[in-house]
Amino acid sequence: MTEANHGLLEGKAVLVVGASTGIGADAARLFAREGASVMLAARSESLLADIVDELAREGHEADAVTCDVTSASQVDAMVESTIARFGRIDAALNNAAMTQAGTLEDLTEDEFDRIMAVNVKGVWLCLRSELARMRVAGRGAIVNVTSVGAMKASSGLGAYQATKHAVLGLTLTAAHDAGPAGVRVNAIAPGPTETPMLDATRRAIPGGVEARVAATPLRKTALTSDVAEAAAWLLSDRAGHISGVHLPVDGGYRA
Repeated sequence: MTEANHGLLEGKAVLVVGASTGIGADAARLFAREGASVMLAARSESLLADIVDELAREGHEADAVTCDVTSASQVDAMVESTIARFGRIDAALNNAAMTQAGTLEDLTEDEFDRIMAVNVKGVWLCLRSELARMRVAGRGAIVNVTSVGAMKASSGLGAYQATKHAVLGLTLTAAHDAGPAGVRVNAIAPGPTETPMLDATRRAIPGGVEARVAATPLRKTALTSDVAEAAAWLLSDRAGHISGVHLPVDGGYRA
């Protein structure tokens, strides 16, 4: 194999958090097909096992670990499992998240606390554990998944959008903190993307997704593979001087 034929992530050990469905699942598939050894993490053991089996049949190196990202001990165990399995952790995609529709005054305190725990605390715990190991290695790349909602508001998703603003803040701070250690940290901001989460939004806010698509220059939703491709590039050495970037994958919605 010549160097020109190498995959974007050839030889890298990559952790994908939130890998059981949607963007995370397709990212894990793409990363493996781009040459990475992939550790998939999520709460659903059976869904993860199906993807690992699929990748193994294709001849790729992949494994899985269950993890609740709101638990510090489980997140640490997830990262340690990646290192134990592959000998290192070169890159990570932090994608685990939930949505919560409803006006700010209609949300309950429990609902607000839950989405903050998953979408903000979960990303912080992942970053904390990943960065600690990458600093020791003197290299690494991390991509956090935010949303176009971190840059442009819409009605009925205030708590979700607040969490994505927070993830952007964590990303930019991590890029500053970890850059001197040789670790890059970026974020991708998908617009409406065909995932189970988008289906939930369609049910909760009738017409909301359609209105966003109508305001998108490309006049379509993203596929999970569109977002995965952007993440793969940012995690690869071809983006080796890019850190602290918030990359929209939104069909021009913010234009």
